[in-house]
Amino acid sequence: MQETIKAFQEYISKDGGVFTQWYVGVAADPKKRLFNDHSVNEKTDLWIHSKHLGTDVAARYVEDVFLSKGCKGAPGGGDRNSCFAYAYKINGHTRE
Repeated sequence: MQETIKAFQEYISKDGGVFTQWYVGVAADPKKRLFNDHSVNEKTDLWIHSKHLGTDVAARYVEDVFLSKGCKGAPGGGDRNSCFAYAYKINGHTRE
């Protein structure tokens, strides 16, 4: 988990580190969630997702860390198969 938190922190910081401009969540299939459900553009938008974190509890921990830093999103989504964390920079065409 700490490796994932560090990777997300570094990725967001490269863009200026304004957490309120980012959305964070958990998913069983992060690419489907990002590109289909949130309308993130795979090629032009800023996005990141974790490797499989083993449990939804681990993924939710990562989510909670970034929610507490000001990222948009809400705890409690997904299900017990939601073992990936993801984040993307919010744009006019993305859906939170």
